[in-house]
Amino acid sequence: MSGTKPDILWAPHQVDRFVVCDSELSLYHVESTVNSELKAGSLRLSEDSAATLLSINSETPYMKCVAWYLNYDPECLLAVGQANGRVVLTSLGQDHNSKFKDLIGKEFVPKHARQCNTLAWNPLDSNWLAAGLDKHRADFSVLIWDICSKYTPDIVPLEKVRLSAGETETTLLVTKPLYELGQNDACLSLCWLPRDQKLLLAGMHRNLAIFDLRNTSQKMFVNTKAVQGVTVDPYFHDRVASFYEGQVAIWDLRKFEKPVLTLTEQPKPLTKVAWCPTRTGLLATLTRDSNIIRLYDMQHTPTPIGDETEPTIIERSVQPCDNYIASFAWHPTSQNRMIVVTPNRTMSDFTVFERISLAWSPITSLMWACGRHLYECAEEENDNSLEKDIATKMRLRALSRYGLDTEQVWRNHILAGNEDPQLKSLWYTLHFMKQYTEDMDQKSPGNKGSLVYAGIKSIVKSSLGVVESSRHNWSGLDKQTDTQNLNEERILALQLCGWIKKGMDVDVGPFLNSLVQEGEWERAAAVALFNLDIRRAIQILNEGASSGKGDLNLNVVAMALSGYTDEKNSLWREMCSTLRLQLNNPYLCVMFAFLTSEAGSYDGVLYENKVAVRDRVAFACKFLSDSQGSPLDVLKDERVQYWIENYRNLLDAWRFWHKRAEFDIHRSKLDPSSKPLAQVFVSCNFCGKSISYSCSTVPHQGRGFSQYGVSGSPTKSKVTSCPGCRKPLPRCALCLINMGTPVSSCPGGSKSDEKVDLSKDKKLAQFNNWFTWCHNCRHGGHAGHMLSWFRDHAECPVSACTCKCMQLDTTGNLVPAETVQP
Repeated sequence: MSGTKPDILWAPHQVDRFVVCDSELSLYHVESTVNSELKAGSLRLSEDSAATLLSINSETPYMKCVAWYLNYDPECLLAVGQANGRVVLTSLGQDHNSKFKDLIGKEFVPKHARQCNTLAWNPLDSNWLAAGLDKHRADFSVLIWDICSKYTPDIVPLEKVRLSAGETETTLLVTKPLYELGQNDACLSLCWLPRDQKLLLAGMHRNLAIFDLRNTSQKMFVNTKAVQGVTVDPYFHDRVASFYEGQVAIWDLRKFEKPVLTLTEQPKPLTKVAWCPTRTGLLATLTRDSNIIRLYDMQHTPTPIGDETEPTIIERSVQPCDNYIASFAWHPTSQNRMIVVTPNRTMSDFTVFERISLAWSPITSLMWACGRHLYECAEEENDNSLEKDIATKMRLRALSRYGLDTEQVWRNHILAGNEDPQLKSLWYTLHFMKQYTEDMDQKSPGNKGSLVYAGIKSIVKSSLGVVESSRHNWSGLDKQTDTQNLNEERILALQLCGWIKKGMDVDVGPFLNSLVQEGEWERAAAVALFNLDIRRAIQILNEGASSGKGDLNLNVVAMALSGYTDEKNSLWREMCSTLRLQLNNPYLCVMFAFLTSEAGSYDGVLYENKVAVRDRVAFACKFLSDSQGSPLDVLKDERVQYWIENYRNLLDAWRFWHKRAEFDIHRSKLDPSSKPLAQVFVSCNFCGKSISYSCSTVPHQGRGFSQYGVSGSPTKSKVTSCPGCRKPLPRCALCLINMGTPVSSCPGGSKSDEKVDLSKDKKLAQFNNWFTWCHNCRHGGHAGHMLSWFRDHAECPVSACTCKCMQLDTTGNLVPAETVQP
C-alpha cells in the first residue's frame, strides 16, 4: 500500500485492537475514556474512546493488501500481499512462546512476479490462504497456499529471500501452492463462501467465478463488470455484493445468472463495500474523495412463489468526520460501530444509530425498536393520565356497548359512565326523538315521523307557510318582546329539546320543576328567563341560594336581575354587558347576554358552547325566524361521514368486530341509504362475472347465494356452473363436488358428523357453504370442509402441494378483543 491511501482492519477476536496499514503496519489498542482522562500519547477517536499505539511493523515494504489471520493463535498474525506477488506472514505481537512462531516471516512465492491484489483466509480451514494476482499468460492468477506446508526449494538464490537491501538473513520460502486456479486471467477480489470449505468466489477480469476445489477443472461464472470488492453477507451466505466504478451489484448465488439488485449509481468510483457483521442486511459503501458513507438496509418481505421481486431497500447516509475518508472497518461485535481513517491517518470511532421505529397500538401501548432492542413505554404507578385520555374513554365505552342500546336510548349515557352532562343531554334528546317518532307513526303512519330524525331544521321547514312573530308580555315586567308564534312544527321541536311535554300544551313549568329537583338552578333560571318569566327566574335563584347545595352568590345574581331595565343607555345594561363574561356558570352568562342584546341579535346566547345544544336549539325555535335558523343538514355533511368511517375503522383496530357489525346493523336500520354495497364477490374464472348475481345489467341487484343452493337446505336448487357462461365451477379439494353444491347434500360423510363438526347454527346462508381458497396456491373448497381439514393438518389438502395455507393469514389466529378476559 505504499504510495496509496491507508486501510484499516479490526482484529477478528481481539475486539479492542485494530491495524492501520499503508507503508507500515501500526497496531492500536482502543479503550474507553468515559470515566477517565485521556492518557499521554493516546489519540482521541470519539468522546468516549481513545486509541494507544502498541507497535509498528515496517519490515514488509511494497504492501498492496493485508488480511488478518482468523484463528486465535498466533496473536496478531497477518498476511501481506506485495507488489511482486509474494505473500509474507508477519506479526505485530510479542508472543514468542506460540507453537506457530515458525510461521512468522514465511513467504509464498508465485512462479512469475506480478502484483498481489487481494488475500482471503479460509474461515473453516484456517491454514488455507487464497491470493489473487494480476494476469500472466503462463501462470495462474488465483493461488491457494497452505501456510503449514513444509515444501522448500533445495537451492534458493540469496537475492530472492532478502526483505530489504540491508538484510542478509534468509527465510523460508514456499513456491508450490496447494491449488492453482484462473489461468491466463487476472483476479481483482476474493472471498470464501462460508457454507462450504472448498468454494471460492473470485472477481476475475470480466466475470465472477465460483471455484470448487473438489473439481478445479470446472467453474461456475457469470459475465459482469462488477468484479471488485466481492464480499459475502455474514447473515445470508447466498447473498454477495460486488462493485464496479460507482455501481454496486447484489447477487444471489442460488440464481447466479444476473444480479438480484443494482444499487443507485454514485457519481464517483467506489473504493470499498462491506457488510455489517452485527446487523442483518446492512451494507456500507464508500466513494473516492468523500466524507460520507452510504448505508443500504435490505428488508425482506415474503412474496408468492414464482414472483421475481427486488428486496426493499432503505438508503441513508452518515458522515463520521469532516475530512475525506480513506477507508473504514466495521467492529466485529459492537453493534453498528466502525472506525474510519483519513488519508493523513486521522481516525474516528463512529456508531451508526438505528432509525427508531415507533408502534402505537390502538389500546395506547407505545413501543419502539432500536437495533436489537425493543422498548416499551410503561406508565407510572400513580399516573392516571391514561384513564383521562379520550382514546381510553372511547374504548371502554365501546366495550360497554355504548350507543348500541336502541330500545332505551337514554341509557347510553349511563353506559358512558354517567359523568358528562352534555352526553346525558344528547341521549335524552335522542330518546325524545325516538318516542315522538313512534307516536307520530302510530297516529298517522308515513306522515311526519321520519322528519324527527332529519333534524330540527327539517321539522321547522316542513311547516306550510311562514311563521310570523308577535310581541309577548313578560311575566313580572311591564315590557314586551318579539317572539315567534309556535306552530305545530316548532312545538314538536321544543318537545324534542325537552322543554315541553307531549301534546299542544306549551307550558315549561314541569320542565323547570324537574331541573330544580335535580339541583340545576342556573339552567332552570335561564329557561324561565327565555320564556319571558323573570319573576320565576329570580325565585329559582333564591331557592338555589337558600338550599344546602346551592351557591350563595345566586342571591347576588337574583338581585341583579331584579334591577333589569330596557333602557339602552342605562348604567345597568352597561355594567351587565361588561361583567357578565366574568361569571363562571355559562347559563348565568347567557341570561345577561339575552337581557342586554338587541332584538333579533342573540349571538351571545347561540354561540355559548358550554350551554347544552338542546337548550340553544330550543331558544332559536322561540326567537329566530325561518330565515335565521338555517343550519346545515348534518347527516349529509362529508365530515360526519368521515367521522363514522373512522369510528368503524377504530372499532376494527380494537378488534371489536362484533361491536362494529352491530353498529352497522343499527345504522342501516335507521338510515337505509347507509347500507354498504357488495364490494367482494366470487367471479368466474372464464368470463369474470359474479356467480352470485344474475346476468342483469343493474349492478348489485342480482340474486343472493341462497338462490344458488348455498343455504344448506337440500330442497334448494343447486347451481354448479356459472350463470353467465355456463362453465362448471371449481371443485372442492376435499369432497370433489362442484362449488355451489350445499355441504349438507355432499356425499362422503354422515349428516351427524356434519352437524357436530361444522354447522352450529341455522342461518339462511351457512358459513360452511361459502367459497374459500388460498391466495397463494389457489386451492380451496367449502369453508366448512377447509376448517375441518386445517384443524388437524398444516399443509394444503391437495396432493403434492406443500403450501401452509392457514399459516399465511396474519389475522387467522386473532380473536375478537371483547371475548378476551382481562
